[in-house]
Amino acid sequence: MQDEAIRLGLWENLGQFSLLVLINVFVGMMVGLERTVVPLIGEKEFGLASKTAIVSFIVSFGVVKAFCNLFAARISETWGRKKVLVLGWLIGLPVPFIIIWADRWIWFDVANVLLGVNQALCWSMTVIMKVDLVGPKRRGLALGLNEFAGYLAVGFTAWITGYIASVYSLRPQPFYLGIGVGLAGLIFSLFFAQETRGHALLEARLHPSQSPSLATAANPSRGKPSTREIFALASWKHQALLACSQAGLVNNLNDGMSWGIYPLFFASYGLGVAPIGVIKAVYPATWGILQLVTGPLSDRWGRKWLIAGGMAVQAVGIWLTVLVPDYAWWIVGAALHGLGTAMVYPTLLAAISDVAHPEWRATAMGAYRFWRDLGYAIGALLSGIIADLLGMPIAIHVIAALTFLSGLVVAVRMYETHPAKG
Repeated sequence: MQDEAIRLGLWENLGQFSLLVLINVFVGMMVGLERTVVPLIGEKEFGLASKTAIVSFIVSFGVVKAFCNLFAARISETWGRKKVLVLGWLIGLPVPFIIIWADRWIWFDVANVLLGVNQALCWSMTVIMKVDLVGPKRRGLALGLNEFAGYLAVGFTAWITGYIASVYSLRPQPFYLGIGVGLAGLIFSLFFAQETRGHALLEARLHPSQSPSLATAANPSRGKPSTREIFALASWKHQALLACSQAGLVNNLNDGMSWGIYPLFFASYGLGVAPIGVIKAVYPATWGILQLVTGPLSDRWGRKWLIAGGMAVQAVGIWLTVLVPDYAWWIVGAALHGLGTAMVYPTLLAAISDVAHPEWRATAMGAYRFWRDLGYAIGALLSGIIADLLGMPIAIHVIAALTFLSGLVVAVRMYETHPAKG
């Protein structure tokens, strides 16, 4: 595709952008299949008493997704975005079948290895492709729409699988939905999605300069930095990227705790699977819907204080959940947790996009997403171990405290990355 045929902007690429929103609905539904039901399967069907053993499926998911984020982002700059997207769906197709037929808990870990690859490849590509299409002016809006679609789908699927399980059983009925979702995602990605790498290359030519501090650190005069150099920038060398990476890690650390521990915590108070599904749906649904507001708001207000404030709001929601063990307050806590995450999630991605050069932005986002999604594994493992040793309430308190401290790090260490607000 020639430059004259490529146009940057949301309205200029509305058809493809809308298709990618739909595809991310399917991506979100795949991970939403497990939010309510799988921890309860571990406890009730397999008789697992150890919380650490139960959350092992989240650990395998998080570790694999983290490493595959790096792989997916980098190869998308040579293979192209669409091929990576299609590959992700092919790898994700067996997941619901494995869960349906699993006769040992180890198969849930296997399924989540494949799910981690699926989520890394597919969700990474829907993010990167949308950023490619819209150009530099509407990143917050684009990422807000992407995450809105994905996490609203997570919330809906968490609710509907809980409802189906309450009417039928924990398996196999809730996972029949996943078979249709995987096929739909593959068909739309293979036959209707278009390659967007040319849009990123056009943006690189139209907007050759980026953050001065990052330009110095990456030594762009030597050409495109290596994957190792970009990873070092995102992990410890660049002040804003370091703040974003640690906030992303802690954000998903508390999500990993929520995924694995909350269903067991609520069930310990005698709550049934259907009302647990409602609570588990409120958090990602609030998170998803409010990103329609917080994504564009970060384009207007800037990135730093939405991120710092969002981490604090998450901490309040988590503390409320453990301090007031009542169903109505659990709903409020889930909503606050979702609000805080909505403030943080698209804003962190937009901040990475602000700083990184378009030619290697995908790799920078992959490095950030490595640390962010490693948080799933760390949060699930940490909360599982603490829950086994000291009880689930203490585990939840520790995760809330870490979330609050992460917001303080952003407030102290991060500078404003938005070009018009810094």
